[in-house]
Amino acid sequence: MSSASQGRPWDVHRLPSAEGRTFLVTGGNAGIGYFAAEQLAATGAVVVLGSRDRAKADAAMASIRSRVPGAHVRHLPLDLADLSSLKTAVDRLDLDHLDAVVHNAGVALDDPLRRETKDGHELMFGTNHLGHFALTQWLVPLLSAAPAGRIVTVGSFAARSERLDLGDLQSTRDYRPKRTYGRSKLAQMCFGFELDRRLRALGSTVLSVVAHPGGALDSLTPSRPPVGVTTSGERLRAMPAGLLVQGKDAGAWPVVRAVLDSEVRGGQLWGPRFFGLRGIPRREPIPSHMADPAVAAHLWAVSGELVGTDPHLGLR
Repeated sequence: MSSASQGRPWDVHRLPSAEGRTFLVTGGNAGIGYFAAEQLAATGAVVVLGSRDRAKADAAMASIRSRVPGAHVRHLPLDLADLSSLKTAVDRLDLDHLDAVVHNAGVALDDPLRRETKDGHELMFGTNHLGHFALTQWLVPLLSAAPAGRIVTVGSFAARSERLDLGDLQSTRDYRPKRTYGRSKLAQMCFGFELDRRLRALGSTVLSVVAHPGGALDSLTPSRPPVGVTTSGERLRAMPAGLLVQGKDAGAWPVVRAVLDSEVRGGQLWGPRFFGLRGIPRREPIPSHMADPAVAAHLWAVSGELVGTDPHLGLR
């Protein structure tokens, strides 16, 4: 039962207990993923940090334990840019059910040179979208075995101004890093909404929800050494921006609410309250280009071909 459903407004600083539940956060060792993991650990849940870097995961777990006494955190080696490794990773979870996964891990490049994953896919589209698309197939049985499993996809404000080029999803013809990143996040969000449509059609107990952090800057983020350190000078210079945007700790709030709040429904979009950029989490209207079922169905079909998964992602 969420605090919201008991008549009190949702309080980002007084989260409901999630003792006995297990959550996986991909990319839980840094940024939004780290703060989502820290906040979820404070609910008493077991939080699994999916990360390809053992040292960074260890640093993140030490930081969480120092701030959340008795935190239950563990590391899962996970590399979304290597599709053949994902089934093994999920087997290593060694769980009979999973209450929620936060599809958060992401690559953002400024490099003008186009790079590829081990599987030959453009690195941002391949990691941010295709990696999570493929991972979902292996997690569906565990999420379906939970009383009320959730898949929370972390999108981006940058996706609002982008449109998918269905003829060039991997930016082979025209690669511009910022745009390619925005489109990879848009693909993730379209997938999250389409996934919920398919789950509802099957009468599944699993929900798919999309959340985004708004404008979340490192310079406005509280320090979590050695995970991340913000100097007082950086914070001072960023203060004017703080009227419009926020730190990554606050950026995690909509994600955490999408995981925990029993009032949240599948197919919803959650983001920060003020202009979608900062503030406490609220439900947002879904921009029409993210909710287009024809675009999403095409993206789903192409994604399935690219990753070589079951075209239904194990959903039956």
